[in-house]
Amino acid sequence: MNRRTFLKSAAIAGAGTALFSSRSAQAAAPALAIARYKSSPAAPDGIAEEARRLTRAGIDALGGMGRFVSKGQTVWIKPNISWDRRPEQAATTNPDVVATLVELCYQAGAKRVLLSDNPCNSAQRTFPRSGIQQAAEKAGAQVFFMDERKFRKMALNGKVLKEWPVYAQVVEADVLINVPIAKHHSLTTVTLGMKNLMGAVGGARERFHQNTELTLPDLAAFLKPKLIVLDAIRVLMGNGPVGGSLTDVKRKETVVAGTDQVAVDAYGATLLGHKPQAIEHIVEAGRRGLGNINFEALSPKIIEV
Repeated sequence: MNRRTFLKSAAIAGAGTALFSSRSAQAAAPALAIARYKSSPAAPDGIAEEARRLTRAGIDALGGMGRFVSKGQTVWIKPNISWDRRPEQAATTNPDVVATLVELCYQAGAKRVLLSDNPCNSAQRTFPRSGIQQAAEKAGAQVFFMDERKFRKMALNGKVLKEWPVYAQVVEADVLINVPIAKHHSLTTVTLGMKNLMGAVGGARERFHQNTELTLPDLAAFLKPKLIVLDAIRVLMGNGPVGGSLTDVKRKETVVAGTDQVAVDAYGATLLGHKPQAIEHIVEAGRRGLGNINFEALSPKIIEV
């Protein structure tokens, strides 16, 4: 074997080993990470720093954003921007959690990061009031109001939802990252990751609430987010999903990141004081094989920041 042939063979072998090592590392990475902050900062700058550090710690514990986003991909980030509320009222996702995810996506090589929601209140009010629009745009995301003409009826093939209008760009994106906030809901008891996916669809969404134990898993099974990042820095403990009074808000200083949407919601339910086995749509989603309701069985990685 001459030198040229040797070097070529060594390069091919090295590339194969690197690919194998990368895949092995991903296979060994946890499905669930729980990042907690040791303190409870009061100043806005301190809370913003907490959100950024917890988000990065959670994603790093899962193996880094490169596990989910590859060079040249389009990413859709779906936060909760449903209500005309300020961040401290905990009805919408923390804007610094969202902005940090945008930054991490670009660092992983994303070509575009798109961000929107189909809110309950006017998007013209909720987007700027939540702080998400400004923070995400500053980080480089393309933030826009959903265009009614871009909802397409799609075959969900669920137990209840056979067809439903879904925003086309959400499905067309290479990666969907679901970024809910943990809060109480008057109809479903909790609103977490699976409930947050309702912001990706149109139509008469009030029909979802007639049978949420089936409709929410139907939607979760169709959209299958690649990554779920639950904001539980501030948690709305009562009078959700709209809230308004700061007396309903409790600081939990936590960000949960995972690939298992059932496990993320199951853990999120405990932050709101509920056993996941008591939440019908979480139980049903686990029964369908969408994830593991017994999140402890996943050996979640706990990080204190």
